[in-house]
Amino acid sequence: TQGSVVREWFADLDVLTLSPKPPSSEMTTRWAAFDACLEAAQEKPQIVLKLVVFDESDYAYAKEVAARYPHLPIYLQPGNHTPPRPGSEDASVDLDGIMMRMEWLVERVTSDRWFEARVLPQLHVLLWGNKRAV
Repeated sequence: TQGSVVREWFADLDVLTLSPKPPSSEMTTRWAAFDACLEAAQEKPQIVLKLVVFDESDYAYAKEVAARYPHLPIYLQPGNHTPPRPGSEDASVDLDGIMMRMEWLVERVTSDRWFEARVLPQLHVLLWGNKRAV
């Protein structure tokens, strides 16, 4: 979840992944709602942060989120810069470009010595490209 809607069943999960939307999404994070999601989990599930990073602004946002919640593990993923146009969900994916973004993100995290952050690809993009509902 992006952490904007609280669900009672959060406390029943084994893992709760909260993924606040970065600046590139043009969405505003409602921190009170995000904190309410954390409270609803009641320390029962493992809670992790996952942020998609497209650019330096998103990277800076990810660092701010990590500083705000230093007790939570954080995962960073390079964003898919080739999303499909409406009606063309089988559009090709620029895998080379995504891997270049992955390399940039790994180098960025390493140069900052931000060793708490884990960098992972968006596996669904690598496996299924731009298909929806997979």
